[in-house]
Amino acid sequence: MNPISPLFEKIDSSIAKKVDLIEKSYVRYAVRAMLACLFLTLGSAVAFAIAMKGEDIAHGLGKMLYAFMFSWSLVMILYMNAELGTSNMLYMTVGVYRKHLSVATACKILFTCILFNLIGGFVFGYLISLTGPFQNLAPDNYLFEAITGKLGKSTIQIIVEGAFANIVVNTAVLASMRMKDDAGKVMSIIFIIFIFAFLGYEHVIANFPAFSLAYFASHGTLTAMTAGSVIHNFFFALIGNYIGGGLVMGMGYAWLNNSKSNYVD
Repeated sequence: MNPISPLFEKIDSSIAKKVDLIEKSYVRYAVRAMLACLFLTLGSAVAFAIAMKGEDIAHGLGKMLYAFMFSWSLVMILYMNAELGTSNMLYMTVGVYRKHLSVATACKILFTCILFNLIGGFVFGYLISLTGPFQNLAPDNYLFEAITGKLGKSTIQIIVEGAFANIVVNTAVLASMRMKDDAGKVMSIIFIIFIFAFLGYEHVIANFPAFSLAYFASHGTLTAMTAGSVIHNFFFALIGNYIGGGLVMGMGYAWLNNSKSNYVD
């Protein structure tokens, strides 16, 4: 019998809880998915607000402040037991590979999670746009320029950046599982997520509230933000995220741990 690593025991337990919840209370699962984007919206909002202040001090400082503050989003999501589509790409792929759930169930959970992440991102992005820091913004502020830059990326750039973004996110999730105390868990999440946030990689779920916030805060005046450019980003970021989170991290580590060797995670 192949040895089961402590890490994969935790992953299997998490998968079982997700399946149990969606089968017994679909609405509660949907609400947890919306809550993920509540915390993402709050994290994005404070990150953009501080970045705008940072750019007033020195050009380039805003990006560093943004990356640091955005990292707290995943801390909130993990500690508040919200359902995030990009981490579920790993969980669902592992579950299917290890034969703990069917492809149909995995697709149901992943589709539901991403759908309600999207709804949450739109709703909370709109509500945050009504708050003080996002009133009467200058046309050249950090938020608008960052989103305009995202919408101008090529297809291949979005896919590659999406893959790396979700490699980083799921590395943070798995690393936090191995930490023995909360301080180590929080620090590991913050400094790992900083990587993709600072490098500006594409995370489809994070883009839900970010694009919504930019749209409503600009009153729909961003030239680069068209239906086509938004759908293009979402679609190919989703593909890239699945490659990085589902295939590289999920399938990759499930395969690595499907071994008779004692070298397991």
